[in-house]
Amino acid sequence: MRTDLTTTTGTTTTGTTTTTTAGTAAAVAAIAAVRNLGILAHVDAGKTTVTERILYLAGLTHKRGEVHEGTTVTDCDPQERDRGITIFSAAVTCAWAGHRINLIDTPGHVDFADEVERSLRVLDGAIAVFDAVAGVEPQSESVWRQAERHGVPRIAFVNKLDRAGADLDTALASIRERLHPTPLAVQLPIGTEDSFTGVVDLVHLRAHTWNDEGALTTGPVPADLADRAARRRRTLEETVAELHPTALEEYCTHATLTPDTLTTALRDLTRTGEAVVVLCGSAYRNRGIEPLLDAVTAYLPSPLDAPPVHAADTSGQQRTADPRQPLTALAFKVNAAPTGRLTYLRLYAGTLRKGDTVLDTATGRTERIARILRITADLATETDHALAGDIVAVIGPKAARVGATLCAPAHPILLEAPVSAEPVVTVAVEARRTTDTDKLATALARLAEEDPSLRLRTDPETGQRTLSGLGELHLEVAVEKVRRDSGVDAVVGRPQVALRERLVEGVTGFVYRHAKQDGGAGQFAHLVLDVHPLPDDTTEGDLVFTSTVTGGRVPREYVHAVEAGCRDALTEGPLGGHPVTGVAVTLTDGATHPKDSSELAFRTAGRLALREALRTGRLQLLEPLAQVDVTLPEDALGTVLGDLAARRGHVQATAAGTGSHAGTGTGTGAATVTALVPLAELFGYATRLRSRTQGRATFTTRPAGYTPAPAPTA
Repeated sequence: MRTDLTTTTGTTTTGTTTTTTAGTAAAVAAIAAVRNLGILAHVDAGKTTVTERILYLAGLTHKRGEVHEGTTVTDCDPQERDRGITIFSAAVTCAWAGHRINLIDTPGHVDFADEVERSLRVLDGAIAVFDAVAGVEPQSESVWRQAERHGVPRIAFVNKLDRAGADLDTALASIRERLHPTPLAVQLPIGTEDSFTGVVDLVHLRAHTWNDEGALTTGPVPADLADRAARRRRTLEETVAELHPTALEEYCTHATLTPDTLTTALRDLTRTGEAVVVLCGSAYRNRGIEPLLDAVTAYLPSPLDAPPVHAADTSGQQRTADPRQPLTALAFKVNAAPTGRLTYLRLYAGTLRKGDTVLDTATGRTERIARILRITADLATETDHALAGDIVAVIGPKAARVGATLCAPAHPILLEAPVSAEPVVTVAVEARRTTDTDKLATALARLAEEDPSLRLRTDPETGQRTLSGLGELHLEVAVEKVRRDSGVDAVVGRPQVALRERLVEGVTGFVYRHAKQDGGAGQFAHLVLDVHPLPDDTTEGDLVFTSTVTGGRVPREYVHAVEAGCRDALTEGPLGGHPVTGVAVTLTDGATHPKDSSELAFRTAGRLALREALRTGRLQLLEPLAQVDVTLPEDALGTVLGDLAARRGHVQATAAGTGSHAGTGTGTGAATVTALVPLAELFGYATRLRSRTQGRATFTTRPAGYTPAPAPTA
């Protein structure tokens, strides 16, 4: 497979070729002009509106889409338009000032955080959008921490400055206190709230204003803001000089920084994460987007600036954004529609051409690339090749999953795949019509293939098909997608918990005689059993079977058959047909018939005898127990403990932290709570916990055995 873009010039006299670097230089220049960019924010902060304004200014659309009208490009799924929120990450490609911007609009709701995680895995930079009134909100902080873990450089855009109560300084303080970077405001608003009309560019000391139609005018700083702008510029220079050695040297020599030096320093600080450049505006009123795009090209890195990607194994291989290196790409999104599969790729090295054969390293399967597409949400433009650093979609791979590494067959490499979060909510899903059962299974399997954070499982005890996800909205959207795409009337219900029955009081000397004659050889077995409960702390399992029969009254092979029959009996208990646990059975005596006794007869006798013995004794119903570990802000501790108590939980331990926890959204410190809670009480807990803590708490669960179930109420 061809992986370089060099051109050759032939000589007719010798047949040799002279290789030039013109093609490679052009390819490198093209890669340097790429920005792989994500839009991150809390729900309703204005991410999608910012994206729509970018697409309009880039000439990709001819009318500004509106979320409330359902006319946005990136929220193209019917559910997104119905609900007015972003659910699925949407990729778009546009151009600005000689740069190609591959932009991914990510969801803001916590239930779809895994979509954000997979997007961040392949991005080189991001715009974090904040509400000018609310500042840093819970999910804003969560996605910020996600970007931090992936080392993605960010710039900030304080949106909605036209709203009542909007204040840039308050938003800056919120960024500083909640996220802890040094915010570097490079703009000063012109006007406040409803009178907000533009911004002062503090780097170049000029004013950008917009009229009601969104037309931009650039001019000198208004006289009434000149002094304030000068003070803000001085503060910006001093802060940058403290953080950047080259800027410090120039500032000490000249007591000021040139725009070029300031721009270079801001770029360096953004890419190292030591500070965050902050811009402001009102996307809904079309104000502030052009400077934001200029900041994207000026401060955020290109693929050439990104560090090499390393192999996930011990081979020590690494690849850089070089079109001459072997092809290396990561699949980060799959649309497995009935009409065909669309696989989204980030190319880290090499060149991908239409018709190429690639290797899926994890499976060892080769795939052919039939088409290469540049995506704009639900629209696509075909291209014949893609370079290192590109984000494209391909048609052709039939089995590549999310996280698959596609590479040159002659140069295999395995990249680290995105890690999916563990599900926290489970529902039962069934087809209303039994004839649709297989169709539902196919649709659910396709859905789980697209979204690895969804887990599909059939409970071996209850027979229910269950779907697990990151939240109740996540599952609601998933089931609705199945209904719309496949036409199956799927019914969602509360999942059953797998109950157990435990023997509390047994029986001694229980006699059972099994005799059956139906023509031909009959069945005969006579048993005497002692049936008792096992101690609560036993580790022997559900059944401990022993035999004290002497004198060969029950042959050894029949004893084994009795044990097998007893195990059969424990699969369904007398209280409700649930498995029985904690039973000790002793075979004390028995008798056989010379012709009618057999292993089958004694196995049947063992099963029926133990069932009758259990009915004679006393059993107790058990319900599954889960250990719940909650991490939460200290100021929500009382609320969470009260909710756990209401769910019949028993708190095992609490601990107060001293530092901020990334998931709690508070600087007051994180507390942890460990409790044992009946599994049946945890349905809906994820949503309730988020509601009671403003989304600042997280929890994990794991099985913790069984506990007596409460007696049913009349």
